[in-house]
Amino acid sequence: MKTARSILVVDDDPGVRLVLEGLLGSAGYRVRAAADGRAALQLYRQAPADLVLMDLIMPEQEGLETISQLRQEFPEARIVAMSGAHPDHYLHAAGLLGADATLHKPFGPKEPLRTIARVLEEFH
Repeated sequence: MKTARSILVVDDDPGVRLVLEGLLGSAGYRVRAAADGRAALQLYRQAPADLVLMDLIMPEQEGLETISQLRQEFPEARIVAMSGAHPDHYLHAAGLLGADATLHKPFGPKEPLRTIARVLEEFH
């Protein structure tokens, strides 16, 4: 039996985390969640995920800084950045820092599933 791929969802909005956990879980992914970049790094260091779905604007430690740290410590990490706040600016910066793909918030249920599947397929 094939093991389910793991996704680490990082977003400071509990509602967004809950929706993404439900969406990804129903698609067969194993999902863990963190409310900011600092918590995400701790979880990833304990057990790396197959992909990190990272919001960019968060308190404590924001997504751009977290992407940079993930790339330094785990160059093989697969990262999808998402943002609704000035998305062109932040998503472009996320790409420059090493995000494998980006999502503009708000998005429908098919967009994250397609993007995640594409990134996982490209790198595994």
